Amino acid sequence: MAMMLSFGLSLAGCAQTQLAAHTIKNLPGNKRSVVQPAEGNYKVGNPYKIEGKVYTPTEKFTHSEQGISSWYGPGFHGKRTANGEIFNKYDLTAAHRTLQMPSLVRVTNLENGRSLVVRVNDRGPFARGRVLDVSERAAELLGYKNKGTAKVRVDVLEEESRILAEAARQGLDTRGAEIAYNRDGKLPISMTIDHGYIQTAAMGPDVSKLQTVRVRNVPVAPTNIFVQLGAFSNPENAQALKARLARQYTNVVIKNVTGSNGTFYRVRVGPLMDVATADQTLKSVVDLGYQTAMIVVD
Repeated sequence: MAMMLSFGLSLAGCAQTQLAAHTIKNLPGNKRSVVQPAEGNYKVGNPYKIEGKVYTPTEKFTHSEQGISSWYGPGFHGKRTANGEIFNKYDLTAAHRTLQMPSLVRVTNLENGRSLVVRVNDRGPFARGRVLDVSERAAELLGYKNKGTAKVRVDVLEEESRILAEAARQGLDTRGAEIAYNRDGKLPISMTIDHGYIQTAAMGPDVSKLQTVRVRNVPVAPTNIFVQLGAFSNPENAQALKARLARQYTNVVIKNVTGSNGTFYRVRVGPLMDVATADQTLKSVVDLGYQTAMIVVD
């Protein structure tokens, strides 16, 4: 069945961080044109190991997480991303360790309520304690470019990410889909994908004009930062770990979480004052031998 979607928009980087758009053109005199190979492609990838930790990329269209986000830009500008695109620090893109590429995710800064949709097209971050790396422009719009990091929530947009996945499999260029979504709250219908061909339909009146990104401001509840060292189904094991950690840390807590798989007892150090303190605490517990410890936001 043919899918209706649009990727007529694309970001163009410049010193003033203007957002430019482009349209896909048909061959002269032809109502249909064969899809040209797009820059970048659909990719999930194989498991890989960084600093002893194994990451397993997985196709996930329903996924939410909270954690610390950082940003990247100058040292990677103009280089290839993990799915073959050219990284542009002025694009609204992000790197995630395991999500399929491309996918659309909403990133909400839990410190100021700014919320923006970005397109995942790269792998990372590989620093301990980070869940997402966004582009320099995205960090600027979300309000943590100068600070460097922020507590964030990451939510995959299910329907839109499925559309992007199918488009990328068909060979279409998905760059700019995030601009359309931030502008209109949806992917505008502007083309049909069917059997390797594209049929250009009527585009919106603003498609070929410079676009302004709309950043949402949403209410956010207060959150805290912890370093989590383990999660146990047996409360006695959790208490034993807490007792061992209490020799080095005064703020060890156990959080009980009940879900479809039962109750788990999460052993944590915190709450911690800020990201820098969390980074220092994480390093110290890893040095003690807790290699799977991680920073969590709750």
